[in-house]
Amino acid sequence: MIGAILSFSSMAIAGRAASLELDTFEMMTWRSAVGLVIVLTIGGLAGTLGQVTRRSLHLHFARNLAHFTGQNLWFFAITVSPLALVFALEFTSPLWTMALAAIFLGERLTRLKVLAGALGFAGVLLVVQPGAAPLSPGMVTAATAAILFATTAIFTKKLTETETITCILFHLTAMQLLMGLAASLYDGDMTLPSMATLPWVVLIGVAGLAAHFCLTTALSIAPASIVMPMDFARLPAIAVIGMLFYDEPLAWGVALGAVLIFAGNYINILGTRPPRRRSR
Repeated sequence: MIGAILSFSSMAIAGRAASLELDTFEMMTWRSAVGLVIVLTIGGLAGTLGQVTRRSLHLHFARNLAHFTGQNLWFFAITVSPLALVFALEFTSPLWTMALAAIFLGERLTRLKVLAGALGFAGVLLVVQPGAAPLSPGMVTAATAAILFATTAIFTKKLTETETITCILFHLTAMQLLMGLAASLYDGDMTLPSMATLPWVVLIGVAGLAAHFCLTTALSIAPASIVMPMDFARLPAIAVIGMLFYDEPLAWGVALGAVLIFAGNYINILGTRPPRRRSR
């Protein structure tokens, strides 16, 4: 999850820079193209391309449609709202994941998990401070993206029961490349990235793929309701980035909210540790 946190944060910085030239559909198209080249190259060298199957295409399509929509909304949100605000709203995703995992994956929703989720939600409320500012398009799109990301996590967890990471990442990049092309070419116009924007586009592709690799790996070895709350560590990191590079003030609500979010994570991790066996 540390790799996923670093990758998602890098993608936010690159996405904001590339948005000066490309719209969200174009960013998703080029990101998927870069990712597909990486998957084919590494998969070919590692000899894992034979793991790509078509037996769960309906799940892959549902997963990638949810993620494609959510990612486009996320890219839009980071261009019109402070990074810390977008990430804070995005972090309602673990709360949705906990609920959806209990409903669709049969994961047990313990009292400690509920407490952890409540603390995380309280932290998010401190960051967003509803009522202190009017509802903006950035808030709405970021909140909607969070629900779609939670849906993506549920489908990912389901796919890891039968599919390999290579298979999941191949369908991720291939399907979303087609979705991006269809959305970008709908108006008959598609912008090619300039030499100045190209490095940001490459970073979006690399960071996006690395984030999904780390997240998919984590979901393959741990319950979704445990993996997703650990992503809360992105909040203080992105708040500092926004303050240092974009002159976005680090409000007291962000700092105090981060403390509650970390407390929720810590409680959640404690609740999942196996009990120690007594020594004779």
